[in-house]
Amino acid sequence: MELMERYQEAAFELLAKVRATQKEAIRRAGEMVADAAEHGHKIYFTRVVHGIEHDLIGRGGGPIFYQEYKKDETKLQEGDILFMGSVSGRTAEEVDLADRSVNAGVKVILLTSLAYSNAVEPVHPSGKRLYEIATLTIDMCAPVAEALLDVEGLDARFAASSGIASTFILWSMTSVAVEKMMADGYKPGVYRSHNFPGGPEHNEAIKAHNAEYGW
Repeated sequence: MELMERYQEAAFELLAKVRATQKEAIRRAGEMVADAAEHGHKIYFTRVVHGIEHDLIGRGGGPIFYQEYKKDETKLQEGDILFMGSVSGRTAEEVDLADRSVNAGVKVILLTSLAYSNAVEPVHPSGKRLYEIATLTIDMCAPVAEALLDVEGLDARFAASSGIASTFILWSMTSVAVEKMMADGYKPGVYRSHNFPGGPEHNEAIKAHNAEYGW
């Protein structure tokens, strides 16, 4: 089997595993997002793996209520949501941020690989990894060291798994959030592509609404 087909099969298997095992956690995360938006709280993303959060923030088809967490600018408040994404879940700086946030009443939703995280030793002085602090953890189901395939002739495994898994999780979760908000009587602002006719005007209108109501 050629490498492309091997990769595609492995990717489909990964997403199927996420779908089968993380449905309730994804649903709960979406409900938390909807509740936060409806009650005027902010929803922030730190860097999810290698920047997957940008697939949802400020782009066509994405909800207006997602914002980027900026280390030196963002002021988290009690009731806000902070999304974090780390495959290994042990980076000391991220563990610090999660701990401070939870202690301040912020709800931390984590995307991680539990298999990977449990295969490595924590490096934070607390002896904890992110999943041991987060309010809610969603397992990306990525393998240890995250690559999907052994390829003959290569010294390391090939094809990172966390990107496609986290994108799948975040859009699935956002689907839950949007559906719940609509059912609760809230119409969340969703960006239209800037290059589509009427896009800029639509986006300015939802920004004005968001500034007043938070959704």
